[in-house]
This record gives sequence, structure tokens and C-alpha cells, in this order.
Amino acid sequence: MRADRLVATLLTLQARGRVTAAQLADELEISVATARRDLEALSAAGIPVYPQPGRGGGWQLLGGARTDLSGLTAAEARALFLLVGPAASVDPDAKAALRKLVRALPETFRTDAASAAEAIVIDPDDWGRPPSERPALLPVLESAVVARKRVRVRYAAWNREPAERLVDPWGLVRKQDRWYLLGAVDGAERTYRVDRILDAAVTDAPATRPDGLDLAEVWERVTSAVDAKRAAATAVIVVDAGIVPLLTTQFGQRAVEEEPVDPVRSRVRVTAPTEQLLARGLAGWAEYLEVLEPTSLRDELRRLGEALLRRNR
Repeated sequence: MRADRLVATLLTLQARGRVTAAQLADELEISVATARRDLEALSAAGIPVYPQPGRGGGWQLLGGARTDLSGLTAAEARALFLLVGPAASVDPDAKAALRKLVRALPETFRTDAASAAEAIVIDPDDWGRPPSERPALLPVLESAVVARKRVRVRYAAWNREPAERLVDPWGLVRKQDRWYLLGAVDGAERTYRVDRILDAAVTDAPATRPDGLDLAEVWERVTSAVDAKRAAATAVIVVDAGIVPLLTTQFGQRAVEEEPVDPVRSRVRVTAPTEQLLARGLAGWAEYLEVLEPTSLRDELRRLGEALLRRNR
């Protein structure tokens, strides 16, 4: 029995006061038998949901529309749908779910919630690039996370041969157009790029999940570790101020720290995974900048310039 369906049933009862199993089935797009089982399960669980026999009868929630089971105020409903709405602009399933949730809200909330849900549209694709596709194995990984079952994956890291892993899946993260699976292997925390997973199968074994796990905190640790690797090499340069936004685009927002020197120049700290990558990235702007440190970076830029001259005489 799906928890989201039971919540939708409760919200429908709240909004309508009384419904028949057939009406609920039509509202939630399920069978009449499933609707009746859900209503009976709610009643058996102690929720004040009772059948009303006879003509005009049905199932009724004590308190009906006067009770806000979700605990949402009108302002909270607007905030919630401002968050949910953008997902519906790119995901057909989210759009269908959003329509059902709006219908299930109390009448006084519906107009504001619907307006909020339609207020923002997200276009996840960059100009000039083809639309990004949802990874084919993502539904398999989602089902493993939700069911809390271990998943067997075959993973191809960029510098290794493909290998099989038995993963305790904790959650999925989307960063720009890439998806990542967060979890553990033999108790050790791991992160996998979904587009590098060649195959995945959900097992019957229950997944191990730390008590009180906060997926956002796990992702923060992952990004901090990645940022540390990306900042292994550092350069300090003086550059024309107009070039700084271009350096930010090239190296990343976190990799560029600017301090104005005068109205036309800035002192900039730039980081990258290696000094060679720093040199190659800065070489294209050589006529606009002066390297203050390290001296080894000046030597590498000089070497690149000499190599360019030799090849293009």
C-alpha cells in the first residue's frame, strides 16, 4: 500500500467531506476495489474515517473540510507549490501528481496553490545544446531507494575497468544535467555517477541505512571533497576587470575570488585541480593578465607559449 496514495485519500476526504469508493477511484485513477481497501485500512489504523450507509452515503472523515489534516496554512501551501511547480514543468509524472494534489486541497487553498504551481518554469537545457535525457537506469535506482533494497550495479569509473558493486542506496541527487547515486558499499560511503552505471538490478536484500541520515548533509560532504580536489592548485593574478566574469565561466564560481585593485584591474585568486590545468586555462587570456604567483605557473605559461610558436612558424 503506497503512503502517497493514502495521503491523497485523506486530502480528498478533507476537501469533499464525503465520497464513495467509486468517486475516490475516479479521483485517484485507481480501481474501486483498491479505493475501498485503502478506506478500510485508514479506518482500521485509527483514522476517523467511517462509512455512511444508505442513499447519499459514502465514506466520511470526522471534521470533514473543517479539519486541515496536512497542517498547512494558505501561505505554506503557496510555498510548497512554488517548490513543486517547477518540477512539473519538466516531468510529466510530476505534472499529473500536481494536478491531483491541487484538486485535493481545501477549496480556500486551491486558487493560490494552483497559481503558485504555474508561476515558475524550469528549462534544464543550455542554449545551443540538445535536451538532456533522463538516464535509462534512473527508475531502477529510484525504486531501490524507495523500497530500501540493495541494488547490484556494474560501474565504469573513468580510469578503471567496469566492476560490480552491491550498494546500499541512500538517495539520488541531480546537479545540473547529471545524476548521482549516494549510498554505501560494505559500510563505506560512496558516490556514483548514474551515467557511468552500465547495469543495475534491485535485489531482495534490505538496504542498510544509518539512523538519522540526512541526504543533504551527505551531499554537502561529497561536494566539499570535490571542491577540495578542484582547488589543489592556486594562482594569484592581476587581470583586466572585464575578464573576471569570463574566468568565472571557465573555472567555476567557487574557483575565482576577485579583489579590485583600481577601476580597471582586479587581483584574482584562481584554483584548479592541477597547475597544468591552470596554465592551459589562463593561456587564452595571457595578453590581459599578469601572474603574481607561483613562479612555476609563469614557467609553465612560458613553455606553452614557446610550444605554440614552434608549431606555428
